[in-house]
Amino acid sequence: MPAYIHHISTQVPGHTYRQSDIRDRIKSWTRDLRTRRLIHNVYNRSGIETRASVLGDFEPDGASGPALYQTASSADGTTVLPTGTAARNACYSREARTLAVQVARQALNGAEGFSVADVTHIIFASCTGFTNPGPDYHIIRELGLNPGVERYTLGFMGCYAAFPALRMAGQFCEANPRAVVLVVCLELCSLHLQINDQPDSILANSLFADGAAAVVVSSRKPPPEIPAYRLQSFASALVTDGEADMAWDIGNEGFNIVLSSYVPEILGARVRALMEGILQRNGLKIEEIDSWAVHPGGRAILDKVEEALHLPATALRASRQILRDFGNMSSATVLFVLKELLDSADTPAALTCAMAFGPGLTVETAVLERCGCTLPVNRAATPATGETAEATPAPVAVIAVA
Repeated sequence: MPAYIHHISTQVPGHTYRQSDIRDRIKSWTRDLRTRRLIHNVYNRSGIETRASVLGDFEPDGASGPALYQTASSADGTTVLPTGTAARNACYSREARTLAVQVARQALNGAEGFSVADVTHIIFASCTGFTNPGPDYHIIRELGLNPGVERYTLGFMGCYAAFPALRMAGQFCEANPRAVVLVVCLELCSLHLQINDQPDSILANSLFADGAAAVVVSSRKPPPEIPAYRLQSFASALVTDGEADMAWDIGNEGFNIVLSSYVPEILGARVRALMEGILQRNGLKIEEIDSWAVHPGGRAILDKVEEALHLPATALRASRQILRDFGNMSSATVLFVLKELLDSADTPAALTCAMAFGPGLTVETAVLERCGCTLPVNRAATPATGETAEATPAPVAVIAVA
């Protein structure tokens, strides 16, 4: 019995910044002129216009006061004081609870025919903090779910984590036709900025943002007029020659990330062969995919994927739009892209090929099918929340990139 994504809700926290303002704020915390120039150029080439954070630290006038990034002034300029991992994680514990409950409530309210009493499983994915009891616990308590709901946490995977979560949800639903699974991906990347002159840190600081998405999955067949995705198959692969180019660990001052500028080149060289092999196992060709949802790990990654797969210039419109409006929110981002494709769909059911790249250059892929109504709707997104109006379904291929 197939499983379906019935509804996707998205949410970002309350502090939304222009990329140029974040750029100038970070530059003001940097003494070295060469580093300032590098920051300016990297931010300007990012393809991002706005990003959200749970922190008010990046406001130009500092009106709300620093939450994590305290500064000290001297004759040489302004310096950011060290921020310990415990303080960053305490902020995660506090803010993740609020954001997770909000986005979960939106998902259940927006999933027609479902109620809190129906939920049998929660799968929570995050790589930017650790707390127990975690956000999944608070979702049950604050939304009034059955306390016997099964809870699972997928941690520290990175940008591809939505796919193992969806695969697990599909397996639960296939095993139990009455299962209703709530999948929540939540990342607070802004808690882990590393203010230094290292190119990897500068690149990461220019991309990552905060956001959350929640999905309702079950094996109930959706009404024909309701947009949905049918889960078909999932596959995993490794690109081991990029193992050292994307990684992170836990340091004394937050998470230390390795994000090499070579990642787009590696992906560009390998992605077509990977996609051809994965699709061939499903009896498909790249040319048979109707639309693409590529996780926007960065502008250069989108460019290389588009070039390698020989996609038309409009194929990654939704991915570029999410990157522009929200930045890279790690595991939550590809769900923003999938929702945008549902909301803007104007064609009948179609295939979706999904792929995500993460640390070690792990590759996670999925084949989905968009189904439901075909009438286009006017999208009414609000940058403050990321939540969009309900819409119609269409064919999609998903690629997520850390």
